[in-house]
Amino acid sequence: MTHRGTYDRGFLPHRDYFNSLLALTFRLDDSLPRQVIQKWQIELASDPERADDDLHRRIAQYEDAGHGSCLLGEPEHAAIVQATLIAGHPDRYRLLDWCIMPNHVHAMIRLTSGFSLAQILQLWKGGSALQINRLTGRTGRLWGREYFDRLIRDEQHYFRAKRYIRRNPVKAGLCREPEDWPFSSAGIAWDPD
Repeated sequence: MTHRGTYDRGFLPHRDYFNSLLALTFRLDDSLPRQVIQKWQIELASDPERADDDLHRRIAQYEDAGHGSCLLGEPEHAAIVQATLIAGHPDRYRLLDWCIMPNHVHAMIRLTSGFSLAQILQLWKGGSALQINRLTGRTGRLWGREYFDRLIRDEQHYFRAKRYIRRNPVKAGLCREPEDWPFSSAGIAWDPD
C-alpha cells in the first residue's frame, strides 16, 4: 500500500507521507468516552483560536487521570504492547520513542517503508488486542477506533514531543524519572540505531 497523504476517517485528520516523522497517541476503547470530547468541544467553541490546544490539553489530563479499565497498567499487558511496537522496527518503520500508559500509548515513528500509517496502527492495535484478549479471556474491542497523529515540523518540535513522551509517566505520577518507567523507550534505554 502506498502512503495516503492527508486524509480523515470522519473524526481526526491523519498524515501519511513517506519518511515523515510522527508523534502518535492511541488509547483503550473505554478510556475516554466520545460524549466527554463532544461536551468539551461545545464548551470550547466560543474561542476557536484556542479550542484545539485546549481540547488536547483536556484530553491529556483526562487520559493521565487513569479513566477506564487501565488494562495497560498490568505489566504483562504493557509488555505485549511494547513488544508489538518494537517488532516492526526497523523493517516497517523507525521507532524512535514511546511510553505505554495505563490507558493509552504515545509513540514517535518515522514512516520508512511501503507500510501506511493505518497499516502500522492496525498491526499494533490488532496484534496486541489479540494477545491481551487471549490472556485476559476478554472478547470485543480493546482499542479505540481513532488515533491522534501529529506531523513533527522541525527540530524544536521534535524535542518537545520527545520530552512529552518520555515525561508522561512522571507527569502522571507513575514514576520519579522517565528511566524508571519500564514500558517506555527511556525505561529500556532504547537506541533506534
